[in-house]
Amino acid sequence: MITSPANPTIKQIRKLRERKERQQSGSFYLEGLHIVGEAVTLNWPLETLIYAPERMTSIFGRQTVDAFIAKGGSVLEVSGAVFDSLSEKDGPQGLAAVAKQRWSALDNIAPAGGDLWIALDSVADPGNLGTIMRTCDSVGGKGVMLLDQSTDPYDPSAVRGSMGALFACQLVRCNFPEFSAWKRAVNIPVIGTSDKAAQDYHSYPYPDPFVLLMGSERQGLQEMHLNLCDAVVAIPMLGRSDSLNLAVATALVAYEAYNHHRDQR
Repeated sequence: MITSPANPTIKQIRKLRERKERQQSGSFYLEGLHIVGEAVTLNWPLETLIYAPERMTSIFGRQTVDAFIAKGGSVLEVSGAVFDSLSEKDGPQGLAAVAKQRWSALDNIAPAGGDLWIALDSVADPGNLGTIMRTCDSVGGKGVMLLDQSTDPYDPSAVRGSMGALFACQLVRCNFPEFSAWKRAVNIPVIGTSDKAAQDYHSYPYPDPFVLLMGSERQGLQEMHLNLCDAVVAIPMLGRSDSLNLAVATALVAYEAYNHHRDQR
């Protein structure tokens, strides 16, 4: 059992809070019974499972550790104090892991009937991204495309916000010219959003498949993004607020598209 927060292995794991370290290592840190349990269940490539017996009161947590050991996985047993030094949660549950990142190449994405992709331009908030990944999985979407200066989906806040949906979504990183070229090559409709659009999001006949393109929290979609879109829809705002949170707006349109396709079946 590791009992010192200054242990070199623990210090290396703690570095995964930094985006630069995650990019260089290709690894990320995840924590919590549900999220780690999802990763184990879905056979995500985990490098090490970390657990603190004195913090773990859940039978499910112990079963998760046993299942991972049975698969031949590497387990790191640590003291409660050491686990607390790694944790960014209130009330740590004593279960965490270091995992490998997974990315899909844009050129390998060939959308088929029923596919929904969500593309995000320069999304800045990791919490928003985590919630959008959760929405994507909830509506049966294929994955999330991160354009240009988008934040890291493997940021601890994004991982927590996804509630395990990260492990069910394909993730693609590309720039806007690459996305534009791919859209034209595979001939897939792109639907954007704008408060200036004349088309209401509720009445639009969403194509199948399609990509939902959402702009950044601060600026929304710019002219070059709107020019690429096959259609642009608006979410009506009736009160004093002039916009919705990005994750909320994405969820509204994604579920509207889901309901439209469900009604057509």
